[in-house]
Amino acid sequence: MTSTQEQKKNYLLPIAMMIALFAMISFVTGLQNPMGIIVKNQFGASNFMSQLGNFANFIAYAFMGIPAGLLLQRIGYKKTALLAVAVGFAGVGIQYISGQAESFVVYLTGAFVCGFSMCMLNAVVNPMLNTLGGGGNKGNQLIQVGGSLNSLSATIVPVLVGYLIGNAAQASIKDANPALFIAMGIFALAFIVLFFMEIPEPHMIKEKAAVKDNHSALSFRHFILGAVAIFVYVGVEVGIPNIANLFMTSTPESGGLGIDTTIAGTVVGTYWFLMLIGRLVGASVGAKISSKAMLICAAVLGLIFVTLAMFMPVETKVSMPVFQSDISFGLAEVPIGIMFLVLCGLCTSVMWGGIFNLAVEGLGKYTAAASGFFMVMVCGGGILPLLQGAVADSTTYMTSYWVVFAGLAYMVYYALIGCKNVNKDIPV
Repeated sequence: MTSTQEQKKNYLLPIAMMIALFAMISFVTGLQNPMGIIVKNQFGASNFMSQLGNFANFIAYAFMGIPAGLLLQRIGYKKTALLAVAVGFAGVGIQYISGQAESFVVYLTGAFVCGFSMCMLNAVVNPMLNTLGGGGNKGNQLIQVGGSLNSLSATIVPVLVGYLIGNAAQASIKDANPALFIAMGIFALAFIVLFFMEIPEPHMIKEKAAVKDNHSALSFRHFILGAVAIFVYVGVEVGIPNIANLFMTSTPESGGLGIDTTIAGTVVGTYWFLMLIGRLVGASVGAKISSKAMLICAAVLGLIFVTLAMFMPVETKVSMPVFQSDISFGLAEVPIGIMFLVLCGLCTSVMWGGIFNLAVEGLGKYTAAASGFFMVMVCGGGILPLLQGAVADSTTYMTSYWVVFAGLAYMVYYALIGCKNVNKDIPV
């Protein structure tokens, strides 16, 4: 009993640090949303180009997803986490330098380097929290806590950045320095704490074992379709608030609404807050409702919300509750279509878990490799919003949400048909 208590006491600090890193992932990733508005103004960028920072951040997952899993096996949790934190510090530092140099290319480089860090951290924090919690229900509970803090951080980012820099539509990258300094400070603190902590390393490869296997996770059709669903999902999750933010903050002459960026930040922050609520509800009912049923309901409801958003007249305004910088709620007057887009946060909140569970069901020994491949497919969070930005440039902001509609329709197909395991003959 004493040994167990001692172990829990020893791991309390690393558990807290991993949960904090969960928040850092969404903080640094979420920075690309308001930064998109800033670079659009500072460099006269199109909607397409304004999403290149977000694209650079997420496309790094395509390069680093599988190597991150290999790093975990070869050098362990601690060294991988330390490397990820150091890379993250460097990435944010490069974005700071881009403000001094007033260089769009340097900014994109920093966003790309940050993406490497976020991918590595994502590969570390989930299995590490599960291990520190002892696996099972306790490990899952810690991951849910981390995921909730991830959503809370995503809620605060657009609101905090709006508060720190004022009007993002008239700001330059230099004005984002306070937010960048906060990120760099947390990375530095995380590195110091991690360096002096002891962390269990149950999954490091101790010796090489050459065993030929004629099958892999990619031998399963439902996994391949599920990997595509993850690609689409992350693009939908990111594209909805990013393009909505551009729509709200752009001038009426360029097809936007001309809403103050601070107010727009609270509206976007409310989208992420609803994701937090959705994840808490999803975690509480997850044991009673199947992943398939949850994904069907979420995707269909998302389709309804996006359809209403596209066809509702912009002139019809509503006063919707928004999450403000003083951690309270107020009212913001926005077109009713924007409100329906914000409500999509309730739907996107539970999709990752549903898709992941359906895609790895029946994979057995191939599940670990499948998880690494999923990290690669997170790059959809950069590609689909880029495509949506291009559509917005050639048509209108709301027309671009047909890209989101198509993504949600695919997830409905996957939940209804594509998730069926038709490869049960493969030994797992």
